[in-house]
Amino acid sequence: MASIASIGACALTALIAAPAAAQPAGTLEKVKASGVITVAYRDSSIPFSYLGAEGQPTGFGWEICGKVVEQVKKATGRADLKVATQSVTSQNRIPLLDNGTIDIECGSTTNNSDRAKQVDFAINYFYTGTRLLVKANSPIKGFADLKGKKVVSTTGTTNFQVMRRMNQEQNLGFELISAKDHADAALLVQSGRADAFAMDDILLYGLRAGALNPADLAVVGEPVQVEPYAIMVRKDDVAFKKLVDTTLAGLMKSGEFETLYKKWFQTPIPPKGITLGAPMSRELQENLQALSDKPAR
Repeated sequence: MASIASIGACALTALIAAPAAAQPAGTLEKVKASGVITVAYRDSSIPFSYLGAEGQPTGFGWEICGKVVEQVKKATGRADLKVATQSVTSQNRIPLLDNGTIDIECGSTTNNSDRAKQVDFAINYFYTGTRLLVKANSPIKGFADLKGKKVVSTTGTTNFQVMRRMNQEQNLGFELISAKDHADAALLVQSGRADAFAMDDILLYGLRAGALNPADLAVVGEPVQVEPYAIMVRKDDVAFKKLVDTTLAGLMKSGEFETLYKKWFQTPIPPKGITLGAPMSRELQENLQALSDKPAR
């Protein structure tokens, strides 16, 4: 794998050294010239990207972003590269990437065909499905129990679209409302202003683990529409996508990716030292070999 990384680094260095007129300016050229790379994080996408006890970004995706930044330093020859951070939401993450405010986003973004029209995705690094967060004593045990209930999902997510489509196609009879972020949606359930929060199951486990009383909440329902998460980069930025893909491939082939997975999904994590206890899915295990960036649809 070291030889692949070496080849990738040499190729990228050659691209950077080429005259500016030879190709459109990309992320590597941008950060080499400015000396700054801006990495986006999410406030509450536990355990992928969230604010830790010190108020600083942390998480599984955030650590992987750190590995990418190290490779960017090598590829650009900027050992002094500074890392700026930018909080993003489900609604603004793609526009901020597109307009250059951020350079990379390692969070909980689903790789699907619609988004792929606007951005490019690296190798898929997680797979999840839509489930429901409810109070532990709720009569809701699955999607069939939602008739007459109030269901919240986060604005700008594929989960909101999934729930709206399910409600229409299956005539489930629930009221669908939106929240600006995952933390707000979970709070609506905890306060009784919503009966269920529909979101990627791993994020629900993270929010439950971070709640004041985790035992008061439950994740229920069979997963709907299993989808991949992936790192976002700007559209048609071939050199930067190659660097990110090469970094991920190196982590996956060396076993370091699995070590990071165990750290964030199977051992106690901040801020409360609670273990999510989420085993690696079959789909993710297979992608450690396939190294696919295939979108959901």
